[in-house]
Order: sequence, then C-alpha cells, then structure tokens
Amino acid sequence: MAKFMDVHHSMKGITADQLREAHDADLAIQGEEQVTFEKAWADPESGVVYCLSEAPSAEAVQRIHERAGHKADEIHPVPLMVS
Repeated sequence: MAKFMDVHHSMKGITADQLREAHDADLAIQGEEQVTFEKAWADPESGVVYCLSEAPSAEAVQRIHERAGHKADEIHPVPLMVS
C-alpha cells in the first residue's frame, strides 16, 4: 500500500466539527476501497484541507472522497517520509 496526501481547496470557514464530520464520512466507507484515512488538517481561513491516507491507488482515495461528498482537488503520492 502507498501513502497519499490529498488536498481540498474550497472549504473556507470549515470548523473542527465539520472537519470531523467529513473525516468520519470517509472512515465509514474507507474499507470498501481498502483505504485507511490517517489524519486530516485544515486551514479555515484559506479553505485548504489536507488528508493523509494509505491506499492501493490515488483513484481509490478519490472514489471514497467523492462518495463521502467532498472530492479532492489534488492527490499526491507520498513515497518518502521521516519522523
């Protein structure tokens, strides 16, 4: 499985509760595409939201986001990470 960082650009004004609801919507159906959403971050002022996931493909990530009602604007593979 590969890691992916996806980006949403049109969530200006998103609250912590709304971010949690969107993340929970992904979590509820992620198994259907073998996707694991790990974390989500948001900047309410700019409207940018980032989601980190592990998945078989970027297309699988997008299918979950689309079905959950918030299609990603960008999905980037993350082949290298450090802690």
